[in-house]
Amino acid sequence: MTLQEKLEILADAAKYDASCASSGAARKDSRGSMGVGSTGGAGICHSYAPDGRCISLLKVLLTNACLYDCHYCINRRSSNVRRARFTPEEVVRLTLDFYKRNYIEGLFLSSGIIQSADHTMEQVIRVARLLREEHQFRGYIHLKTIPEASPALIEEAGRYADRISINIELPTQQGLTKLAPEKNLARTQEAMGHIRGKIEERFSEKRLPGRPKPPPFATGQSTQMLVGADDATDATILQRADTLYTGYRLRRVYYSGFSPIPEPSKLLPLAPPPLVREHRLYQADWLLRFYDFKVGEITTPEAPNLDLALDPKLAWALRHRERFPVDVNRAPRESLLRVPGLGVRNVDRILQARRYGRLRLADLLRLGLAMKKVLPFIEAADHTPIKLGLDDVKLRERFLPPAQQLELNFDPPPPSAEDDRSVRSGEL
Repeated sequence: MTLQEKLEILADAAKYDASCASSGAARKDSRGSMGVGSTGGAGICHSYAPDGRCISLLKVLLTNACLYDCHYCINRRSSNVRRARFTPEEVVRLTLDFYKRNYIEGLFLSSGIIQSADHTMEQVIRVARLLREEHQFRGYIHLKTIPEASPALIEEAGRYADRISINIELPTQQGLTKLAPEKNLARTQEAMGHIRGKIEERFSEKRLPGRPKPPPFATGQSTQMLVGADDATDATILQRADTLYTGYRLRRVYYSGFSPIPEPSKLLPLAPPPLVREHRLYQADWLLRFYDFKVGEITTPEAPNLDLALDPKLAWALRHRERFPVDVNRAPRESLLRVPGLGVRNVDRILQARRYGRLRLADLLRLGLAMKKVLPFIEAADHTPIKLGLDDVKLRERFLPPAQQLELNFDPPPPSAEDDRSVRSGEL
């Protein structure tokens, strides 16, 4: 098999891992795939740095052969797919060739499990070690680690990678037992805890005077959860994500909607979840991380799944009309952050601007606020929402999207600039 043939197979096999890509990547579906499934073709995908920069990565598997038989995985042991395997030297060669031609800025490397978790992890580490030590590669490296591998190997992977990740896959052990019997939630979280300890050790030692410089280690870790492969509710998924953020200091939890695969297991659902469900989970995740919301506020025992018609912040505001209107000239920051349509940056701008005088609607317009969403929930010097005369039902109807956008299987229109900005900046 030629190197190009291997690249086509193993780049396509890697496209299901969303933990290095933006939530706006193209929809994934193995049925009818032509081989090159990454966003940019030839294994090139796009990730986004904290400052918003787009980073191109070579995203491949070391091999798509696997000992595990996870029912939701296209590369499972019982799957009838064409198999391929890179040597570590071939991955190094590809990475350097793409990097020298300025096609990529780094590497995202994962792998199926071959022989054993430790053997696979050793092969993945060898790629990173060759790049860093023999070729002095200074680009970005993201390594997908294996929770069953020994802590020493995971620690070694962290010394060569900028970021490492372990996919938790499903939010409950019950779901894993049913769909991925070889995987264990407690073991995965134990590995995440070990990684967190090494990251904290590195940064704490850097601050102590007189100590030698600590060995390098990855700056953070991330994970991915499947949505719609089992019967887990949005509340369960978000609760697990919240536990990972608070208990293991993860940089990011990615949500990947279950995608149909060829010759599916009878244990899998017949249809994928609505695309909008994945989108709502990302919005709710943003509320947990940057807006001080709790899972119990975003979902309720009576409604454990997110409202697909409305973004979760707007849905919460409609359930708590007693908290509104909020006076933009007097309300504290935490109250302003709860207003639908006000993002973190706009709240900071309002707090700064009101120091110089009372804000009017014209002032808010100049700040670039989404006025249609904001107006029913705020008071300004020349505005009170009572004049709008909207009760709860009419107010909800005002924000509902066209009905056809909520169907199970649909091709969403390209996001507008405003929609794209709200996802990337979190201005919900």
